[in-house]
Amino acid sequence: MSTLAEIREHQLVAIIRGLEPQHVLPVTEALYQGGIRILEITMNSTEPLAAIRAVSEAWGDRMVIGAGTVLNAAMAEAAVSMGARFVLSPVVMPEVIHKAKALGVVSIPGAYTATEIFNAYQCGADIVKVFPATSPAYIKDIAGPLPQIPLLPTGGITPANIREYKQAGAVGFGVGSGLVNTKQPITPSYLEQLTEKARYFVTALADQ
Repeated sequence: MSTLAEIREHQLVAIIRGLEPQHVLPVTEALYQGGIRILEITMNSTEPLAAIRAVSEAWGDRMVIGAGTVLNAAMAEAAVSMGARFVLSPVVMPEVIHKAKALGVVSIPGAYTATEIFNAYQCGADIVKVFPATSPAYIKDIAGPLPQIPLLPTGGITPANIREYKQAGAVGFGVGSGLVNTKQPITPSYLEQLTEKARYFVTALADQ
């Protein structure tokens, strides 16, 4: 299955930002046990390239690993060389989109307005991250005139509203501190709670 197909199948993208390198693999294990299959490690984390490589080598095809907060083509190339299979950005930067496509990985730039979202897609984005995701109604408003553009709202996604976002037309969901709070001590108890929280998101998304 292609990376794009896996993202669209599993839908939940767990975002890890600012986690110390020694905790990346235990957190990945906890997320996996809770049903998460797509992981984004942001490039403004501590030693992000080493973390991407560690997860890629340890988990292989069992976990789709990508790089987030990618701000230029060089960062995209470095992340892909470590095993990243998708590249996310907070804004629309054609050079990053083009580099991701040249490297054969999925491009997910961030945009907000209809014009930004359309321009990102025209530049070659596979999915457009809608950031910040203010409400399901906003996603529905964008998806109405632009149904051909896959949207991945990020920011403010919770188990309580994720189904509304899906019904509004989203194909995926970026979840950061609402799932992985890297400001808390990474203890065995925290990891158990993280697995349960991940299950809660997965179950909420699956509920009809």
